[in-house]
Amino acid sequence: MSDNIATRKAYGEALVELGRANPDVVVLEADLSKSTMSALFAKEFPDRFFNFGVAEADMIGAAAGFAVSGKIPFASSFAVFCTGRAWEQVRLVVGYAQTNVKIGGSHAGITVGEDGASHQMNEDLALMRAIPGMTILVPADAVEMKLAVPAAAALKGPVYIRLGRMPVPVLFDGDYRFEIGRAAKLREGKDVALIGCGIMVDACLQAADILKEKADWSATVINMSTIKPLDRAAVVDAARTCGRVVTAEEHSIIGGLGSAVAEVLGEECPTSMARIGLKDCFGESGKPAELLEKYEMNPQDIAEAALGLS
Repeated sequence: MSDNIATRKAYGEALVELGRANPDVVVLEADLSKSTMSALFAKEFPDRFFNFGVAEADMIGAAAGFAVSGKIPFASSFAVFCTGRAWEQVRLVVGYAQTNVKIGGSHAGITVGEDGASHQMNEDLALMRAIPGMTILVPADAVEMKLAVPAAAALKGPVYIRLGRMPVPVLFDGDYRFEIGRAAKLREGKDVALIGCGIMVDACLQAADILKEKADWSATVINMSTIKPLDRAAVVDAARTCGRVVTAEEHSIIGGLGSAVAEVLGEECPTSMARIGLKDCFGESGKPAELLEKYEMNPQDIAEAALGLS
């Protein structure tokens, strides 16, 4: 690990690198470019940057227009707006039409902190999973984000990329390999499989250390950065090897990573499992660390959930 970097910052930097490499890349915003960090792209490529103001639905519609004109549009806003307020447009002109639109949803999850429940989008993965043909990426750190952005651009079709506000540890180095639809096994164990996405990948790694010290358990740790299409083979293999599975996500346990894993296990390999995340509730205003503790989303909570499985 090295210095903490917010994935939204890496997203903005990756857009600039992508813009230099591909003149067909355009970036759309809804008056939040300083927050989503797409302002970096605007500074270097002002002729390829379009600010639609507080009009997220209009932005998504225009992104679809750019896509059918041969461009590769990245439309960015807060996750609560681009997947919530503009959901109908995302469903119809992106999902149903299968346009080549990439959506960057920033400030997702409970670590938005003091902005409170109105802005803590903990339902975006569920909303995007329900749209046929939508690819969903939740990078764990800045390194993975910088690999995910060009991978999304190279993939034909709709992609949703989840970005975070809070600086998070850098887990990977320059040798890390990212592939859409493939999970990354970070540790090999036999007693429990910890499957995380986003900021919870680091929490899973810490939980594995706690389990080793507290119960002499060895844990498999999987970074499931692609929520859809899910790496079903990785889930089944981990379940068969370990016999216990814990998922961890900065999202509701309904409709996101935990639900996706449970669906696979229910169909292919029934396994004792637990889900860490928001438990059918909204968040509240508070510091990110305090909220993660209150809603039982810390490494200790993941370890305790694992030890509670039969």
